[in-house]
Amino acid sequence: MTQPLLKVENLQVEFNSRRGKAMVLNGVNIEVQPGETLCVVGESGCGKSMTALALLRLIPSPPGKISGGRVLFHGEDLLNASEERMRQVRGNRISMIFQEPMTSLNPVFTVGDQIGESLRLHAGLNASEARTQAIAMLKQVGIPAPERRVDEYPHQLSGGMRQRVMIAIALACQPDILIADEPTTALDVTVQAQIFDLLRELQREKGTAILLITHDMGAVAEMADRVMVMYAGRIIEQGTAEQVLERPAHPYTQGLINCLPELGSSLQSERAELAEIAGMVPSIWELDKACAFRERCTHALEKCAQEAPPMFTLTHSSDTAPHMTACWLQLQQTTDQGQAA
Repeated sequence: MTQPLLKVENLQVEFNSRRGKAMVLNGVNIEVQPGETLCVVGESGCGKSMTALALLRLIPSPPGKISGGRVLFHGEDLLNASEERMRQVRGNRISMIFQEPMTSLNPVFTVGDQIGESLRLHAGLNASEARTQAIAMLKQVGIPAPERRVDEYPHQLSGGMRQRVMIAIALACQPDILIADEPTTALDVTVQAQIFDLLRELQREKGTAILLITHDMGAVAEMADRVMVMYAGRIIEQGTAEQVLERPAHPYTQGLINCLPELGSSLQSERAELAEIAGMVPSIWELDKACAFRERCTHALEKCAQEAPPMFTLTHSSDTAPHMTACWLQLQQTTDQGQAA
């Protein structure tokens, strides 16, 4: 395996309020390899978007603070970098597509001005050159009549077009890593498919690594090379897309996959009832040193209420890459199998 473009070690983020201090991210470890698509998946409130903001040091402070860990980009720890250095990295070497293009785009500037801003700042282009490149980027992301659209404002574009503009802004400087935070939220299924096709095509052409943040397991199945499952500010399972989707180890991952509607035969007269994960993600104020999923887990052990399980590697004869999970049940079963052997 090549040296990772991005390596996150034991990332911790805490928030302070009148109720005290709460840990939002607790020991997150991530590696992104060149040219791969890594999906971080989980329910709303599990810490996915907070992780993305922390990587670019965009945590609102106060009340938030990155309290520990390292974010190594090409070996450089971004948590120790100056703010001037971070401005050089953001939008240039690491770009991000935010969830809501209508609120992320500035309503009083044309889309051409907003694409051109990063080109003028990072690539040193003048206004004319930036406009020409903005038209080329709009064409590349599949927006029709780019020569006209470049002078339009965000409210004049459809939701799918606004999302494509966000992608054009993010890719304008040909970043090494693209962080896509729920890039197809609120888009219809057809537009979602177009956006994913676009990301894959641009990735093939430019070799950009993608960190895709989503709660949609269908998007994971379509896009991911590797998958990390997040719950209550921790990574609880990780592996290749095949390992995680076909052999999910953690009960939470199993629940997420069971919530997907199955594509049955067209002759099937009855639709199978969808499964659900009982309960809700615990509040950050309710987290302790035990397993955060134990109250929702039908397989919880006594030990789950005492301490959080470590991340350990599963063993399977077909594995060519590590498949890891943090679950006492899986650790016990693996230990029992080893003793039986």
